[in-house]
Amino acid sequence: MDTTHPTGGWEQLGDSFYRKVPLYTAVFDQSLDLDSYVVAGAPYAGAVALCRDETKIVAYRGGSATKPSIEIYSSAGKPIRTIRWDKLSEIRGLGWSDDEKLLVVTKDGTVRCYVDLQGEFSQFSLGNGAEEYGVESCRFHGYGFVALLTNNTLVSVSSYDEPRPSVLASCPEGPVHSWTLVPPNHTLSRSVEALVSIHQTIYVVDALECEDRFLDVGPFSHISVSPNGKFVGLYTETGVLHVVTSDFQNRLSEHQSKSKIPPKYLQWCGNDAVIVAWEDEVHLIGPGGSIAKFFYDSRIHVIQDIDGVRVLTNNVCEFLQKVPDVTEDVFRFGAESPASILLDAVQQLEMQSPKADDDIQLIRSNLTEAVDTCVNASGQEYNVYWQKQLLKAASFGKSVLDIYNSDDFVDMCETLRILNAVRFYEIGLPLSYDQYQRLGPDSFISRLLSRHEYLLALRIADYLHLPTDKIYVHWASAKVRQGSEPDETLCQIVVDRLAGKPGISFEEIARAAYDEGRGWLATELLNHEPRAGRQVPLLLNMEQDELALDKAIESGDTDLTYFVIEQLRRKLLLAPFFQTVNSRPVATALVEAAAIRDGDNTLLKDMYYQDDRRTSGASVFIREALRQPDSRTASDKLVLAAKLLSENPKESAFELSALKEATTLLRMQEAFDRDLTDSFSGLSVNETMFKLIRLGYHGRAKKLQSEFHVPDRVAWWIRLRALVAKRDWNEIEEIAKAKRSPIGWEPFFNLVLQAGNSRVAAIFVPKSTGLEPGAAMTMYEKCGLKVKAAQEAVKHRDAEAWTRLLESAGRGTVEGKEIEQLGQGIFKR
Repeated sequence: MDTTHPTGGWEQLGDSFYRKVPLYTAVFDQSLDLDSYVVAGAPYAGAVALCRDETKIVAYRGGSATKPSIEIYSSAGKPIRTIRWDKLSEIRGLGWSDDEKLLVVTKDGTVRCYVDLQGEFSQFSLGNGAEEYGVESCRFHGYGFVALLTNNTLVSVSSYDEPRPSVLASCPEGPVHSWTLVPPNHTLSRSVEALVSIHQTIYVVDALECEDRFLDVGPFSHISVSPNGKFVGLYTETGVLHVVTSDFQNRLSEHQSKSKIPPKYLQWCGNDAVIVAWEDEVHLIGPGGSIAKFFYDSRIHVIQDIDGVRVLTNNVCEFLQKVPDVTEDVFRFGAESPASILLDAVQQLEMQSPKADDDIQLIRSNLTEAVDTCVNASGQEYNVYWQKQLLKAASFGKSVLDIYNSDDFVDMCETLRILNAVRFYEIGLPLSYDQYQRLGPDSFISRLLSRHEYLLALRIADYLHLPTDKIYVHWASAKVRQGSEPDETLCQIVVDRLAGKPGISFEEIARAAYDEGRGWLATELLNHEPRAGRQVPLLLNMEQDELALDKAIESGDTDLTYFVIEQLRRKLLLAPFFQTVNSRPVATALVEAAAIRDGDNTLLKDMYYQDDRRTSGASVFIREALRQPDSRTASDKLVLAAKLLSENPKESAFELSALKEATTLLRMQEAFDRDLTDSFSGLSVNETMFKLIRLGYHGRAKKLQSEFHVPDRVAWWIRLRALVAKRDWNEIEEIAKAKRSPIGWEPFFNLVLQAGNSRVAAIFVPKSTGLEPGAAMTMYEKCGLKVKAAQEAVKHRDAEAWTRLLESAGRGTVEGKEIEQLGQGIFKR
């Protein structure tokens, strides 16, 4: 166990300390000349991608691969994947996203986004002149990148999930000496900005404008922005490093490197120091021009991260960072902080020295602070021995305290177990504590899955009480992609392994199988997917149309079934579509309901014709006929409906008769419309007769009555209502001369009286027969004929009514005298 004191690798830089933490040794094979490769490292201690640098001449070695490729390694040098590069165009950009997607940009503007470390990718083109002018170089940020074309055009991609390349504002003409990006999360506009060195100055370019910062110390061979976006490092071609604020308003420091050789890297080590690196030498430059130098035995590559840099050589992988404040507080020589004394106390306790108690008493008032500092400092250590020592010190300190919340202590113990597991060289994820906190558990688990470290991912997920369904699905998807077993065996392995696991999406596994060309396996796996909404889209993609429809119907989800039906309608010809639908009653009913709702009569006719549903087909024509504005078109629709029904006349006798009558009516109405002054379209037989009589065409009304066998009783009612509406009192009086009426005479009295003609109404009182006693008196009274009413009262010897009529008429009036005379000798006064 390495018990070297942590300060052994510290270098003082101004008022701060920086440390070089050895992560791995014997990283790459000695035959791998890193100087001949472009090296790109993923953030958060992620994978490292290497591709051949086409600008450098490499000696041919027999037996070596001649085809270009991209090699992916862990930070420990463990090979993860080799991507055979099949594009003819040169690679001009190699970078990573924050979620460890590898981006490869070629000279002709083709972009490949490798979604994991196993070679699966999506592809798109930059457009915007990239193919014509060619890509010169690229710069990457968290979830996007910017490409510089040879004509100084900057093309930005803000998202890899939905790439929409757009051109930034135009740059001035002239050679671009260097350039870099300010990520969107560090700009006021929340969009990416490019810092471009042209001539002696820097231009800030965003989507809308290109601003000159009016510098006069350029040109600059290197530009680098600090991780927090607040500072910019500028390295001139004469070897001078300038550090300015990102708004270029304040110049913070200046450093003369005195090197005539341009550096290979200009990176930030955290937010306080700048690294200038040559082939085997690293200069760490802090505020005020303070400097620390590090030398290596072989060629180096520097990978910037949020809290430091990784330095890669063939032999070692080291992490260079500022010593955290809590670590400095505990370990710095001469420190007399409570945490430092607490650490000394636990060491004295191990030696069974009474000085341990003296140390505790010395810091008694600051013991809680000391425990917290030791807990936090343990998280910043890579050395397991010192992690344990700091946790022992914290445990010893909190055991002395009467009250202490141990949650942070327990959390740190869990975190260190996880960090130590993934830092192991077989995994090769040398995350710092700050990187782990920024990355988050979900992204952390995703990185293990992309490396196919399923067992470790499961153990960590269980340890952190995280759901494991994504881990199992990822394993199963990888299994169906790479498994060499027969499909039946592979299906059984996957199903047995995932049996009883909650939240498993078999659709995702089936999609992976389908993408590999294993259609049968994909279909079988989908049978285990409990959610029809996830089964159906993939089945449609797999051309399993009928199975998709059956699954949708079984789910009982009407919207899902509608979705499948619409997809089938777009995909299939009419006959196969109806053949598929008509064999399933639920689907048939839904298609029919949707067509009726949308008024799609053409679909309904085709559907009923295909299914030989003639009555239903005839009903469509009838509904269309009812909506027609003119009689001719409506009658033609009814003829077509009758034609459909006529093929089975016995079963459709009533319908055929009704259609014949309706057709006849429409044609007669068409003739009326043509010959008369009014329109009869849309009217029933009774309404048509009513309108004819009202217009005075009694003969045509009689013909219509005869044609449709309208009963006399109905015809008299229609005639009465029409004559009253027309106020044709003479015709009504002529009717009153008839001996009998099929509807009686009381309706004549009521309708005429309602129309306001009491004189004509009174004609029908004596003709009304079968009235109840006193009804005729009431009828006369309604007509204002009080004398006639009194006659009826006398006739029925109704003294009360006679008296009421007498009082109503007035005893001294002519009517009153007549009424009084009628009652003389009959009623006593």
